[in-house]
Amino acid sequence: MTAQANEGKALEVDIDGQRWQRIPIRTHVVVAGEDIIEVVTRYASDVVQPGDVLFVTEKIVAITQGRSYPVSDIQARPLAHTLSKYVTKTSHGIGLGMPETMEMALREVGTPRILFAAAVAAVSKALGRKGDFYRIAGPKARGIDGPTQHTIPPYNTQVVLVPDQPDAVAAEIKAALGDIADVAIVDINDFGGNILGATVPKAGHARLARILSDNPLGQGHQSTPLGVIRPVD
Repeated sequence: MTAQANEGKALEVDIDGQRWQRIPIRTHVVVAGEDIIEVVTRYASDVVQPGDVLFVTEKIVAITQGRSYPVSDIQARPLAHTLSKYVTKTSHGIGLGMPETMEMALREVGTPRILFAAAVAAVSKALGRKGDFYRIAGPKARGIDGPTQHTIPPYNTQVVLVPDQPDAVAAEIKAALGDIADVAIVDINDFGGNILGATVPKAGHARLARILSDNPLGQGHQSTPLGVIRPVD
């Protein structure tokens, strides 16, 4: 296989004097009910080499776990409508700035925690500090993906939650690949990324996030929810 970057993305990046390839892997459009282990091994087995890190987007894992919901099926309570109005909309995405995503945050995290996060954020925002809402609400709220026009259908009209047990999923994938490569479940976009689960020690998570910080998989219709990080000799 000849390594090829997605359009508008660089194949290689230099981090701390070491060059790394980020090789995207194209798949079919994955749907709920598919086996994530089978899907990943089908497309990645012929690509990964010893010493690689296979990275898998959190969205594809969550979708196979049935954690993706059509917006039309989500009945947002009045509280979700109210709270969503106070969420700052940014170029990063809709976040919890729509009633349906806020409703899913209330279900995932619990009403008391979301209300506490909102109260703290209201005070800290008045003092000029940002980010307290998502810091207190936690990763399950922060990682909720709302619908965007650039996402592959049908997920351009769905809300996707964070995956369950990402560390365990990463370990299962690594074993299925014959333990020749580490695996990371990642949440990346065009503004950076987070490592949600991995077989790599936590001390290495920050470096992985930096290697992927420009989102080599792309944010639109590339259909590349998998990729390989490989050191360049």
